[in-house]
Amino acid sequence: MNVPFLDLKRQYRSIKPEIDKAIADVVESQLFVMGPKLEELEKSFANYCGTKHATGANSGTSALHMALLALGVGEGDEVITCPNSFFATAEVITAVGARPAFADINPESFCMDADELRKKITQKTKAVIPVHLYGQTADMGPIMEVAEEKGLHVIEDACQAHGALYNGRKAGSFGIISCFSFYPGKNLGAYGDGGICVTSDPQLDEKLKLLRSHGESPKHTHRIPGFNFRLDEIQAAVLNVKLKHLDKWNDGRRKNARLYNELLKNPEIRLPKEMSYGKHVYHIYAVRSRKRDMLAAYVKERSVATGVHYPTPIHLQSAYSGLGCKEGSFPESENAAKEILSLPMFAELTEEEIGYVSDAINRFS
Repeated sequence: MNVPFLDLKRQYRSIKPEIDKAIADVVESQLFVMGPKLEELEKSFANYCGTKHATGANSGTSALHMALLALGVGEGDEVITCPNSFFATAEVITAVGARPAFADINPESFCMDADELRKKITQKTKAVIPVHLYGQTADMGPIMEVAEEKGLHVIEDACQAHGALYNGRKAGSFGIISCFSFYPGKNLGAYGDGGICVTSDPQLDEKLKLLRSHGESPKHTHRIPGFNFRLDEIQAAVLNVKLKHLDKWNDGRRKNARLYNELLKNPEIRLPKEMSYGKHVYHIYAVRSRKRDMLAAYVKERSVATGVHYPTPIHLQSAYSGLGCKEGSFPESENAAKEILSLPMFAELTEEEIGYVSDAINRFS
């Protein structure tokens, strides 16, 4: 049996008539940029997250970039995030002229530890970007308390947490601005790059909408220098269809995670933990093993695809060698990077496939 890490064709087949019609409607309308499909998505997604406003963007990276600019983060400022995220989380801090700094993670959630955050705050710290990793939120209560006490902006990087809950509230409803990615493999994915910012602050929403489209409002009037960060109508149309199915797909992922939890018995493996405060939506089902690379090779020989998210923490990337961090600076993030292995996870994964993967892992020693 061949078990893919992700199979987007299965999802497409389940909604093919809806998707095909949505794309055809855009082509027929000949409205490809900044049209009614985007407006529909912004309203629906803001409502889904429990916020008042949303601004579509051409990627999650652009969404984070716009969020920092909208909050006035720039030269001389410092922004604290996590070392074990995708590189873009720190990259956007550099892009606005600020300095990225890092706080280590809770080893069970893989998300920012509020106590570590507190230790890293300096007089230059202006914002914090907690990352909701693998489909589970950071412990937002303590993080928000620290941020409020220190006067820091909170930007949620919710790029892997569409539909995740923290104490009954949706990911994206805590930060002054929160950002999501619609990269195709995400729980809510477009058919290309895409992203969105959500906020309940009308002034920030206005600024975000200016930033994503050349600072223009009204037409031919450019109020600020901006960017071409617009989300295409075809992508918005696809996302409008998929958003209606998101909760069902997340339930499917959670069902698959429960089956993995039941079947995986190898003592060499540590299973992911759903924290008591939240609802995990399993964008990634990440196990830990001190023999990670050998395990990955073993199951690959048995036609099981896996991934590693992420093998080198951001603070040890050569791009950030100038920050002065070294091996041992953030031990929990570094240990996770050495041990994490992402198993096949998507809503359409079958029980037979999960059983096959689990059996292969259980035979590893």
